[in-house]
Amino acid sequence: MRSKLYLFLAFVLGLSLAQHGVSADLSAQERPAYGVLYTAWIKAGDPIATVRVRLTRNPEWVRWMKFKAASERYSDFKGTGEVEVTADGVLWHPPKEDAYLQFRVNLESRRASGRFDGLVTDTWAMFRADDLIPPVRIDMEDGTQSRAKLQLNLPEGWSMATPFPRYSSGRLRIDNPDRLFDRPTGWIVAGEIGTRRDTIGDTRVTIAAPAGQNMRRMDMLAFLRWTLPTLQELFPQFPERLLVVGADDPMWRGALSAPDSLYVHSDRPLLSENATSTLLHEIVHVAMGAQSVPGSDWIVEGLAEYYSIETLHRSNTISDARYAKAHADLVAWGETSGPLDSDRSSGAITARAVGVMRAIDTEIRASSGGKRSLDDVARELTNEGKPITTERFVELATVAAGAPLSSMPAFDN
Repeated sequence: MRSKLYLFLAFVLGLSLAQHGVSADLSAQERPAYGVLYTAWIKAGDPIATVRVRLTRNPEWVRWMKFKAASERYSDFKGTGEVEVTADGVLWHPPKEDAYLQFRVNLESRRASGRFDGLVTDTWAMFRADDLIPPVRIDMEDGTQSRAKLQLNLPEGWSMATPFPRYSSGRLRIDNPDRLFDRPTGWIVAGEIGTRRDTIGDTRVTIAAPAGQNMRRMDMLAFLRWTLPTLQELFPQFPERLLVVGADDPMWRGALSAPDSLYVHSDRPLLSENATSTLLHEIVHVAMGAQSVPGSDWIVEGLAEYYSIETLHRSNTISDARYAKAHADLVAWGETSGPLDSDRSSGAITARAVGVMRAIDTEIRASSGGKRSLDDVARELTNEGKPITTERFVELATVAAGAPLSSMPAFDN
């Protein structure tokens, strides 16, 4: 009798899980997979790398792959199957056996300022994995997914730091749970490098830079041990791995985030005189993984700067007085800004956006009796994982407050 009761309860539990989508999640995880191996050959002092994309298992499940490959960066495409160079990239129909596509890529990337955000020297290389493999559209057998690895072949004596887990073979696991096709993204530094690692909360943090580049690795680790737990509490799905890379001139004197990683120029202070932090600003971007549609960049940048200051304050890194002064300075700067809904938000526009975020947070807390805050809006935007729109931001903030917000800016449609 008891065994029948257990069977009945198991059936009810299984039915409940299925109704809540758990069975769907499991079936997604159990999709049959085809193998993808990305191999890159990097030479010292040569910005041109050779890259090969090989389908190692079940290549017949992939009908075609279309790479969006700009001709100024990618060239010399060749491989098995049908390779067609089009106006906007390359269309590849892989064969059922020995399927590979090979090409050359320029890893050097120069900004309008003349400085670099991708560079290969005689002793080190720093670039985004996104540049190794161009964006790709794929037509594959229904119900399948990729299992991808990356192999970097480096000059003798070079080591590397990446945001990817490493197999015992030295190959890197490329896994994006949000996509059925895995493509490497994030920062990579290789060569004669210095690396410092630590585990902060549930995140394995790595600070890496070429030797002799004045990167304050231990200072950064100490700073993050003090501040990162606050961000991890704010964003519970904070990445399990965080890589910070940096270098001196001629690299760009700024900072750029990417999945599970970021670049920051070695001369950027951990904490500026105005009580803001470029490093934390970019880490908020990493935590949220947020992109915006045109006209909504002020939300993404405003949240990043707002929460970098909030992190400093909530972690007691800066005092109440310094916190208030930082916001007052941003308000004054924001008075010189252009429209909030400009295509790109920086400088005075971002400063003004921070003031808007603070006002929205204050109003949400007051309207909800302290039960909700801007934190809830930021978490929901992060969990949705979609490009942020002004309309969605207004909707979530209104729900959190329980009423329309007087502090929300109005935009002309």
